Amino acid sequence: MPALFGSRLRRGATTTAVAAAAIAALSASQAPGAIPADPGTSGSRAADATPSPDTAVTGNSPYYTELPPLTTPDKPGTSIDLPATGAAEAGIPATVLAAYKRAEQTLTEDKPGCNLPWQLLAAIGKVESGQARGGQVDADGTTTAPILGPVLNGVGFANISDTDNGLYDGDTTHDRAVGPMQFIPSTWATWGQDGNGDGRKDPNNIYDAALAAAYYLCAGDRDLSVEDDLHRAILGYNQSREYLNTVLTWFRYYKNGTHEVPDGQGVLPVGSGPGSPSTAQPSPLPTQVPTTPSTPPKPATSKPGKPVTPHTPSDTPSKPPTTGPGTESPKPTPPGGGTSPTPGDSGTPGTPDPEPVVKTLVRTGTAETTAVAGGRFTEGASVRATDASGKPVAEVPVRFEIVGDTDARFPLGTTRLTVVTGKDGRAVAPAVRAGERTGTFTVRATVLDNKDVAGVDYTATVTARQADALARTADTALTAAPGAEFADRVEVGATYQGAAAPGVAATAAFVTSATDETVPADSPYFKDADGNPLRTLTELTTDADGVLQLPKIYAGDTAGTFLLRVTTEGGATLVVELTVA
Repeated sequence: MPALFGSRLRRGATTTAVAAAAIAALSASQAPGAIPADPGTSGSRAADATPSPDTAVTGNSPYYTELPPLTTPDKPGTSIDLPATGAAEAGIPATVLAAYKRAEQTLTEDKPGCNLPWQLLAAIGKVESGQARGGQVDADGTTTAPILGPVLNGVGFANISDTDNGLYDGDTTHDRAVGPMQFIPSTWATWGQDGNGDGRKDPNNIYDAALAAAYYLCAGDRDLSVEDDLHRAILGYNQSREYLNTVLTWFRYYKNGTHEVPDGQGVLPVGSGPGSPSTAQPSPLPTQVPTTPSTPPKPATSKPGKPVTPHTPSDTPSKPPTTGPGTESPKPTPPGGGTSPTPGDSGTPGTPDPEPVVKTLVRTGTAETTAVAGGRFTEGASVRATDASGKPVAEVPVRFEIVGDTDARFPLGTTRLTVVTGKDGRAVAPAVRAGERTGTFTVRATVLDNKDVAGVDYTATVTARQADALARTADTALTAAPGAEFADRVEVGATYQGAAAPGVAATAAFVTSATDETVPADSPYFKDADGNPLRTLTELTTDADGVLQLPKIYAGDTAGTFLLRVTTEGGATLVVELTVA
């Protein structure tokens, strides 16, 4: 892997005074979006507000205080500007950047009034973890080694007793901030999200953590384009004015320009942050070994082709990890060294047992499934990885892919994703959401990067939107004199299983009777584009509220009672009486 640090730009400011000075320079430039030096002055009211009494997202843990480099233009006396793309600190690791942008897109659709910019997530991610330690994440976005803040035991930080039984942080006495966005477990329990569609909520995954941070920042109907709301949101993440200043500086820096760099090649900030020696405290992690600030921690790695499986609340808590931020992985026992093998163990001393090899993917779910257009399939594709003897194999990356002419998608609009098998060998894809295109397609499961194992196909069918009931939205009698126009238009509401049924195809036709579809020549009629009588309408569709309003109806010269029948996809039928008198 390329060197994580390489040649760094100048060591950044690590004090509030320097941070304030840099921000003051920005304010003096009168540039758009300039940030006031002190959020408590210059007309800003957000920081004057009392922060929430609740514990911040991070438990007010340490964070990186280094600021981005400021570049002075050539002409003396001009304002200080921020760099465009190109500077090393402007580079954001590819997977981390993708997670921020995906979270922004999700919030744009789900909470458009929040106006969340991905650059804000990038600023917080930089300050909290140095963009997941320079992008030390696997292909699915999970950190290759845990990123843990200090023990929150009240010594210099908040005092938070254990809330997750050590599931995320390995500490069964106190909580610690976890992952690239540094959520404490108690906060994650409320705000955790599944951002990568693997069916798990893992604070160590950048997609999950970025989406959770996005929802947290947008809480309380905040509009982050409003300065007061922006400041409140950041202070809710960590109740510190210095923290607010630092995040705002990076936010402005990233808005001025960024570029993508390969995972693992991001520049890590200098100074205090998660896992640094200055914040280290006694920990339940038995093999933690502090390193010097200039030596990056060696991430714990899995065997080639086997991504680290994220832990979720539904998993059985495992033993505390033996590596963490600011630690090195235990050195392997030299050949011939170590203890004698336990009776019954295979292999020679110091040689690990061979890993199980996947031979088969076995279907564990229903082979065929159906959903109505726009709806969600009730079951996700599910497979089990087994070895030659039929035993389950854990930690196998399984790729699920939607194949065929369809607009159905996994959550977040993807057509493929990877899920790692659990201890039982199973991998379950999140349920697919059907699009508007009807027909059949395939969900295919394959072992990632192993073509020797046959894939498993699931057949999925999207049927047209349906309604099972129709009713008029008004009970006004429909009457008209011969040759006149009916004053009221026919409007009906369609429902499916008691809920409004939008986008349902419908037809309307005048009929002789409820059982006779013959169209009487003397009945009332609609008009086509040329004004000619039209007694049957097709290609009608209910609106977003499941309502269908028919065009104006005109009476013929014959008096009497006539029947208009409305039918929908799914078999809903309504017969409406019209009187010509």
